[in-house]
Amino acid sequence: MKRFLVIGASGTVGSELSKILQTMGLEVRKATSKQKTASDQVHVDLLTGKGVPEALNRIDGLFLMAPPGHVNQHEILNPVIDQAKAAGVRKIVLMTAMGANAIETAPFRQVEIKLEKSGVNYNIIRPNWFMQNFNTFWIQGILSAGKIFLPVEKAKGSFIDARDIAAVAAKLLTSDQRNNQDFDLTGDEALDHDQVAEILSKATGKKISYENISPAAMLEGLLQAGLGRPYSEFLLMILDFFRQGYAQRTTDSVKAILGRDPIRFEKYAQDYRTAWKG
Repeated sequence: MKRFLVIGASGTVGSELSKILQTMGLEVRKATSKQKTASDQVHVDLLTGKGVPEALNRIDGLFLMAPPGHVNQHEILNPVIDQAKAAGVRKIVLMTAMGANAIETAPFRQVEIKLEKSGVNYNIIRPNWFMQNFNTFWIQGILSAGKIFLPVEKAKGSFIDARDIAAVAAKLLTSDQRNNQDFDLTGDEALDHDQVAEILSKATGKKISYENISPAAMLEGLLQAGLGRPYSEFLLMILDFFRQGYAQRTTDSVKAILGRDPIRFEKYAQDYRTAWKG
């Protein structure tokens, strides 16, 4: 039986990916930086490298992503790619973010280049902004004030459901058909945040609206939420890219790989509607 190591297995994408692989009858090792609570978990600390060689032992495929909250992704992930190659891992699927390849010197792009030159079969997936951000990162404003607070004005984004990202990752991990290719992953429509708020309102029966805020107010909120300043400033930077229209583009990658259309925002809102009812 083939074995797969999922980095970020407790996260939004990694948890869904683990379920899909297990449903396929495959063996999954779920990496966690916390105390192990299940027999299929392995302790891995990407920041120190502790546990990485052991977790990669006798692994066929690796799903790799950076831990959230850090901006030095190349320093964290490049050693893992080296160790995976040394361990004989046959396939690596790396998740970065749409736009990561825009600047060759950017940390995420440095990881992509490292993987491309590694000699290991790979795929790189670059998802656009997650739909699930609205029931996680942006939820507090919705619960406390019935508002989505973001500094992106009227710009649109082709939001993607994390379940589609996981399904794509599973397909690529378990097939050699598209080896050594990269894919930008998006939904099939671009929405502004007024449209998002309207969809969430219909799904919940609760009045939800969008309020554009200043970057300074956003930064203050992120810092108050406990995020470090470097990562908070990084989020402000990519939110400004959103404001400038870079998140509006759509691709057909999800349909090409999965043979079906991406999940629509209305479906996501219905499936997660209890999250916004408090």
